[in-house]
Amino acid sequence: MALFLRQEDGRSKLQQQIAAELQAKAKAKAEAADLPDGVDDSRYVENTKKTTTLAWAWLIIAVAVIGLVIGLIVISMPPQA
Repeated sequence: MALFLRQEDGRSKLQQQIAAELQAKAKAKAEAADLPDGVDDSRYVENTKKTTTLAWAWLIIAVAVIGLVIGLIVISMPPQA
């Protein structure tokens, strides 16, 4: 902590001015970003569709295809002695 205080004492007027400007910019940016959720960031949802009622059927088909691939791999393995 003492090292930090010693660094603050050695600032020039230019450094203090730059630090003040950066803090002002950061405050202005933070205030501008206080928009409620869903106002500007929900645009990615446009032109999308809801999941259909047949989603469960696609899930069953995907599981069946994965099972079939695993079954073919097991069947094609040579028997071990």
